[in-house]
Amino acid sequence: MGEMRFDNQVVIVTGAGRGIGRGHALLLAARGASVVVNDAGGLPDGTGNSSSPAQDVVAEITALGGKAIAITDSVASEAGASHIVAAAIDHFGKIDAVINNAGIYLGQAIDAFDIDTFRRHLEVHVLGAALVLRAAWPHLAITKGRIVNTMSASIFGMTPYSAYISAKGGVLGLTRALAVEGRPAGIKVNCIAPAAATRMMFAAMPDLSEDATAHYKRLLPPEAIAPVAAYLAHADCAVSGECLAVGGGRVTRYIIGETPGITRPELTPEIIRDELSAIMDTQGYQLWPDTESLERATT
Repeated sequence: MGEMRFDNQVVIVTGAGRGIGRGHALLLAARGASVVVNDAGGLPDGTGNSSSPAQDVVAEITALGGKAIAITDSVASEAGASHIVAAAIDHFGKIDAVINNAGIYLGQAIDAFDIDTFRRHLEVHVLGAALVLRAAWPHLAITKGRIVNTMSASIFGMTPYSAYISAKGGVLGLTRALAVEGRPAGIKVNCIAPAAATRMMFAAMPDLSEDATAHYKRLLPPEAIAPVAAYLAHADCAVSGECLAVGGGRVTRYIIGETPGITRPELTPEIIRDELSAIMDTQGYQLWPDTESLERATT
């Protein structure tokens, strides 16, 4: 069927100054996209800022003959998110896809976290994605565009990262909601759960030896995430409302399922206790529900 190209396509990539986002931007540009490289240039915990990461990626792209601009606003700011989208329109005239990759990562136990840190995670991951998409939505409706959000395997449980995991759970909910909302306009919305040797990963494992660090860098290069994001950002993408996990060349699908469970007209706590094994039994589970079913249920 030929190479999947992005010629004459415009893609916004947030958090594109380093790691996974940089990989997205470079691959898309290599395949013909005009890329809006957004990165505030902060540390993994979200503090600080620098224009260098975004500008360096743009320099890499232009040196290879590609097209890109650098925008250093924070997605967590309403004005910043709007400026990112406005810059895409001013420079390139349209928006075909948005990849929300910007994020922060800081571990704090539930009985010791700082509320501002928790709030900042939600503001960057969830509100930041929503603000960018709110501004981009009318333009994506014109192009029947694509949205790729960034989730995390950490939603299955990890300590002590309750703020980060809560934010990533919100990203999954946002993805499912917008997949339904975008269907009438032809907008497809999916997310990825990447596993990669990034600054954030190593911040979560500060005691790794040099050998272990080198091992993870070989096993999980950040650039290996980009092909999945590029597929989901392409016009040929055939799914919506899905989450694909990717790392080290392996790609899987996360599913939301429901067990057959039990039905008792008069439930009691004792029934739950005595029939818990039947409720928990995954045999015969069903995917619940896909975004098309959700749309039918709300109309």
